[in-house]
Amino acid sequence: MSGTLTDPRLPATSAVRTAAVARPPSVARTTLRLPEARWALAATGLFALGGVSELAGAPAWLWWSLYLGCYATGGWEPGLAGLRALRDKTLDVDLLMIVAAALAAGIGQVLDGGLLIVIFATSGALEAIATQRTQASVAALLTLAPERATRLRPGSQGEDEQETVATADLMPGDRVLVRPGERVGADGHVVDGLSEVDQASVTGEPLPVLKAAGDPVFAGTLNGTGALRVQVDKAAGESVLSRIVALVEEASVTKAKTQLFIEKVEQRYSVAMVTVTLALFLIPLSAGGDFQPTLLRAMTFMIVASPCAVVLATMPPLLAAIANAGRHGVLVKSAVVMEQLGTISQIAFDKTGTLTEGTPRVDTAELVDAAGHDLGLDLEEILALAAAAEVDSEHPIGRAVVSAAKDRQLNLAPADDFTSTPGRGVTARVDGRDVAVGSPALFDRPGDHAQAALVVDRLQANGATAVVVFIDGTAAAVLTVVDRVRPEAAAAVNALTRLTGSTPLLLTGDNPAAGRKLAAEVGITDVAAGLLPAEKADRVRALQASGQRVLVVGDGVNDAPALAAADLGIAMGRTGSDLALDTADAVIVRDDLAALPTVIALSRRAHRVVVANLAIASVIITGLVVWDLAGHLPLPLGVAGHEGSTVLVGLNGLRLLRNSAWANT
Repeated sequence: MSGTLTDPRLPATSAVRTAAVARPPSVARTTLRLPEARWALAATGLFALGGVSELAGAPAWLWWSLYLGCYATGGWEPGLAGLRALRDKTLDVDLLMIVAAALAAGIGQVLDGGLLIVIFATSGALEAIATQRTQASVAALLTLAPERATRLRPGSQGEDEQETVATADLMPGDRVLVRPGERVGADGHVVDGLSEVDQASVTGEPLPVLKAAGDPVFAGTLNGTGALRVQVDKAAGESVLSRIVALVEEASVTKAKTQLFIEKVEQRYSVAMVTVTLALFLIPLSAGGDFQPTLLRAMTFMIVASPCAVVLATMPPLLAAIANAGRHGVLVKSAVVMEQLGTISQIAFDKTGTLTEGTPRVDTAELVDAAGHDLGLDLEEILALAAAAEVDSEHPIGRAVVSAAKDRQLNLAPADDFTSTPGRGVTARVDGRDVAVGSPALFDRPGDHAQAALVVDRLQANGATAVVVFIDGTAAAVLTVVDRVRPEAAAAVNALTRLTGSTPLLLTGDNPAAGRKLAAEVGITDVAAGLLPAEKADRVRALQASGQRVLVVGDGVNDAPALAAADLGIAMGRTGSDLALDTADAVIVRDDLAALPTVIALSRRAHRVVVANLAIASVIITGLVVWDLAGHLPLPLGVAGHEGSTVLVGLNGLRLLRNSAWANT
């Protein structure tokens, strides 16, 4: 008799990765050490105090002073950068914004000028913070590899002598001892010993991998319960871990700086605006015109033609979309990212922790034919005995078995004589029975367990990890342990296919069988498995070379090079490593993949609003400019028209703050 036991879905733990998304106070203090952040904070505070003072009816000198303080603290850096650019014979919108803000203050519109200053100062601060965090995470990555290693050398008595050395000094050919629980210090291969190594940081595999003589190991991976003697194959600077660091740094430096749509035309617009302003002032003046009316007309032109409304036509929709996405669990790091999300044409997923939950779980349990009757045990009794034997195990499979039993509220008897053997499993004496739980390697004589071997082969062919439970020497049941697919993954893949017109692909360091099984479950047909971090990044660059705009979704250290190389990267918030979170352009805080197609659709809606706003602003600015050039536009009317267009496009953009904007995308 055989049966199947499927466990219920366990609730996600809400606080698993809170610390990775909401930084601890120490990080906040580090952020405030950045001068860009301090100046932006000061400018925003002074602007807010000025607004409150003005609304409260305070003396004009007070709120004017506060606003001017905002101008000084938030405007000096972009103003200085603009002057430096001017020295290099280029004119950028930063300097133009400072001049426009100063002119606005000159005609009494100090509030509007202050708003521009705050926007530019905040934008610069966010860019500096993102850069600082990425650099800090890259540096922290290097701590995965231990600073010291135990090097072995032949002793005088024929036994190896041990010496502690810096891992940076290890050279190819050296032999090192990696004790239980230690991290591997260098890339190499095992020459002696047997142990399971957690190499998720490099390959993304959810379960530890058995390492025996001849098997490769990577720097920074975590050794299990056995001792390994490893021969070093690569110097520290050539290890896979070092390559991850180099790839992230290289991609961060060489990745072209992406600009907002309006910034792409800022140079020509700025030059044209300044040229016409000077012409309106100098030509009439040289022809004998009166100074004051000529200056007033030129000043009116510069104010009505200044890109304030154009900038606000772009920023409010994108900022509103960012705020809306944040309320629904997606942290988008900048307006540029929000704008670019809608242009993505190809999406590449990591497997473990991205399309899956990242935690091994018991999926099914199956009795070996006749074994249950022979032993007088049913499936739940066998599971209870297996969990009791695994209680003291720290292996992920052991934790999965114990968790499955507790989910069903099974009573676990005390276990005695517990032993754990790397690569094989655990044994214990439970309730008067000898219980062994582990890999099929526990079959000392496979012919004695032919039926169990058939069950194992069938289950492992489907990409699952088989765990055999022996009771009193008899193979009683086979459990399958899998990294459970996120329930929303298939629907998300389908929605993304409709949005982008191309099916997402899977880039994973896991084995091909597991990759194909997962892909089939979620509707992905293109699978690349067994990839190291550099190979993932190479696949992304190949897609880009074919003309695709690539979005990579991942969560681990091994995904960071691909996240950095892609046009955009999105990290899973709860399961994501610090490096992935800081390298990515956006973070799905609640680990809900359904939010991914929604935020892309929201980006496209924001783009449509931006285009509409630019059309509105352009029509109004053109009308005011033509009026000023062809006739006589009174300065107050010009200011009113200009500010009216600014308010209009701002309010239109803020429509994206509504919950319906998220629900209807």
